[in-house]
This record gives sequence, C-alpha cells and structure tokens, in this order.
Amino acid sequence: MNEFKKTNIENPVVVIGGGASGMIAAWRAASLGVPTLLIEKNKKLGIKILISGGGKCNITHDGNIEDLLKSFQKNEALFLKPSVYKFNNRSILKLLEERGVETYTRDDGKIFPKSNDASDVIAALEWYLRNAGVEIRTDCSVQEIIFENNCVTGVKLNNEIIYSSNVILATGGVSYPQTGTTGDGFRFIEKTGHTIVPLRPALAPIKLSNKFPYGWGGVAIRDAELICLVNNRKTHSERGDFLFTHEGISGPTVLELSKYAAMELANNKVELILDTQPDKDATMLDSEIQQLIGLHPNKQIGNIAGLFLPNRLVNHFLNSINIDPEKECRKLIKEERKQLVKLIKEMFIGTIDTIDITKGEVSAGGISLKEVDPKTMQSRLVKGLYFCGEVLDIAGRIGGYNLQAAYSTGFTAGESAAINYKSQSTTP
Repeated sequence: MNEFKKTNIENPVVVIGGGASGMIAAWRAASLGVPTLLIEKNKKLGIKILISGGGKCNITHDGNIEDLLKSFQKNEALFLKPSVYKFNNRSILKLLEERGVETYTRDDGKIFPKSNDASDVIAALEWYLRNAGVEIRTDCSVQEIIFENNCVTGVKLNNEIIYSSNVILATGGVSYPQTGTTGDGFRFIEKTGHTIVPLRPALAPIKLSNKFPYGWGGVAIRDAELICLVNNRKTHSERGDFLFTHEGISGPTVLELSKYAAMELANNKVELILDTQPDKDATMLDSEIQQLIGLHPNKQIGNIAGLFLPNRLVNHFLNSINIDPEKECRKLIKEERKQLVKLIKEMFIGTIDTIDITKGEVSAGGISLKEVDPKTMQSRLVKGLYFCGEVLDIAGRIGGYNLQAAYSTGFTAGESAAINYKSQSTTP
C-alpha cells in the first residue's frame, strides 16, 4: 500500500510559506480567479511579521520608488525595480487601510500601524486571503518539491503528494529560526542546479572578543559613525545610533554594518572604531575643546569629555588613554588634548568575535538573482517555480525596506503564477 495520498486534482497555484511574501503571493494569485493553496509549517501565519519592528511592525518606508530602491545594493535594486513599480509602498498601505489598519509615518520615514500592533497587519492580510478564496493549511510541513524534466510537478508533504505545475517558494532565509525560517527552501531546490549565494548575517547584532563593563548594557550613542578596520584600512562605515548591549553591540548603525563586516570576517580580523562627532573634523573638535578648557579651567577633564561621550563611558575610555578623569582642565597638556580628540573621533570599540546569522532581522545570500526573471519571479532554470521574499539574495537596509521587497516580489510571483496557469489551461 502506498504510504502517500495523492490528490487527483491539479492545484493551479501552491505557495509554500505564509510570511509576508507568501501571503501577498497567495492573495494575488487567488484574486485573479485562480484556485490557490497556501502551506505554512507554523500553526499561524505571519509569525515573523509579529516580531518585526519590536512587535509594532515597520510595514514599509515612505518615499518614492527610486528612494526605496536606493536602500538596496545596485544589483538588488535593478532586480527589484519591476516588482516594486508593480506593487509599491502605497499599494500595501492602501490594502491595509481598506481593512481599517490606520498608519503613521515617523520622522525617519518608517511607517507603522497606529495601533503599534503587528497582529493588526496580519489580521488584515489573512482577511484578504480568505476573501479571495485561498485554501490555507497551517501546521503543515512540505518535505520536498517534485520536479520532472526541469518542470515543477508538485509538492510532497508528510503523507500526501499535491500536484501542481505552479509552485511559489516563499520560505524565507535563516534569520530568527524560531519563527520557522530554517532554510527549508534551499534544501527543496538543491537538485535543480540553482546557485545559492552563501548565506551570511545581515542586520544582526555583533559580539566582540573584548568585554565591556556589565553596566554599559543599554548605553546609547546618538548619530555616530561606526567604521570597519581591516589591516588598519577603513573598509566600510555606517552612521546612526549605536547601542552597547550585555553581549556586545547593536543599534541601527551596527545592524547596517553587520552585512559588510560579516563578509570581511570570513577571511580577516575586523576591528571597529566609533566617531562620536562625525560632523566635526579633528581640527574643529580640538578648537572646541580648547575653548571649553579656557572657559572652565578648574573643571575636571571628565566633565568636558562627558559633553561628547556618555557619562558611563568617560572614566573607562579616559583611563584607556592614560588621562585621569579627575585632572583639572588647566593641567591638560597639548599631547593629552590631542589624545582626547582622537578618542572622540576614533574610539576603539573592539575586535569582532562573531555575528550570529540567526539573530539578524534578515539574512543575506540566497537564490542567485541571475537565475530568476525579475519581471515574473519565475526560475530561469525550472519552469513553474517562482521565488519571492527573503529566499532570494536580497538584503536591504533597516526601515521597512525588506518587508516592502517581500510584498513586491510576492505580488509579482503570485500574479505571474496565476497568468501562467491560465495560459496553460487555455492551451490546446
């Protein structure tokens, strides 16, 4: 007796993965009148959306399409351009607002639901799925995608084979595996010949080989520039807020830098320095410190340093350059003043130990963009196989950009799969 139950009816479109890209893909395919099955291995849809933006869900980012695309590397932006023009940030906001999800835009352009509750976004997307007639199977694991002669023919579950000639892979990357993104999609296509660009951290916190005092956890430095040093050469930098944690460093600046640091870390020792006053060059800063010393000659130098550094860090870093924090300003010699300027402009943060790919908001790497048609999201190697979301080799900046890429590529994949099915069904 065959252990597998085989469905006798062709399923026009099957979507594997119920995250942001998968839900949009399934909705779009079904909204075009094509029966669609959405399979999600978690018990609920949109688990990763629930934790995005600290549970508030940074839905997308404000701005025009070209501004959105600038937040991706050039090759990624070129790939995303057709799908983002097809379904942009205004498109997803309109969809949500029609279901009563009101939004607001922060000064930095990030867009959130007014409720600050990610579950409202998921509820709206689920409504669209059900209203379009999508069949949803949760707590259901795909074991394999079936291919014959470079064409998709179906998917295999634990005890069932579902036939389909249009399968959309929306299984995500490998960040936050507790949400279900454990790299299943890469295993599913390993027989197809598709190139998997090596997976690496992106938008991830960094653990250093050196340890900071425990009390520094939560200390933030606003609008600083974090710089990667490899063999004393600056290889990359990012500007923004910086945060000390109990395990290392984080904050927008660190997360943005992590992708580039991870690439360097594969072959090199990577050190980090921080410029806490990026708008002032060393000469300007030195002049300002001289003026402060002249105005407050009897103050302790620690008080002056506290104007440029968080108070909890002052003593540690002054001692690291052999300056007594309690020393009176008038007694500070020129060489010590120069050292203070260097400390503020080139504060040594430490040497990178690890960047944990599982703790990143997204992972970089994935299915090579060269092997996917950007106008349809269909594989160039396997007919009827489509990709969308984080399974692709795309990793944008912080700010809702990656979710927008998921919506846009999901919309394109769902539409393309539906159109392909219709053309198949009308072909003699």
